[in-house]
This record gives sequence, C-alpha cells and structure tokens, in this order.
Amino acid sequence: MGIIGTILIGLIVGFVARLLHPGKDGLGVIMTSLLGIAGSLVATYGGQALGIYHAGEGAGFLGAVIGAVVILFVVTRLKK
Repeated sequence: MGIIGTILIGLIVGFVARLLHPGKDGLGVIMTSLLGIAGSLVATYGGQALGIYHAGEGAGFLGAVIGAVVILFVVTRLKK
C-alpha cells in the first residue's frame, strides 16, 4: 500500500479511534483525522520496519487503530 492508501486508511482509523477512546476530548473532525493519519503512518511503517507484519496484511489496520488510539490518548492528556 502506498502513502496515499495509508492516508486514506488513516482517515477511517481516526474515526474508529475516536469511537474507541472513551470520554470527551474536545478535538474536532480535522484533528481527529490528522491523529488517525499519524497513527496509521506510524503503525504501518513502524510495524513493517520491525518485521511485525507485511504490507497489505489485516494486522496493519489493527496496528493503525491501536497507534491512533495511543496518539489520541497522549494528545488528550497533554491538552489537560
């Protein structure tokens, strides 16, 4: 999957992460999308670099969701 595909998946991942992260975080749609893209990029290329999974595997989507939730958690804690 190329960078454009990763970004598109990141948009979806951002909204999934928002649903999984409990509580009100006060972030808008654009910030949620950017956090999803960041989580997707970090998880996709980080997971592939570490050899956890290969391009196109379903684990990449799961890793992107986990990465986005972690980034969302960190951002909301730093915002407080």
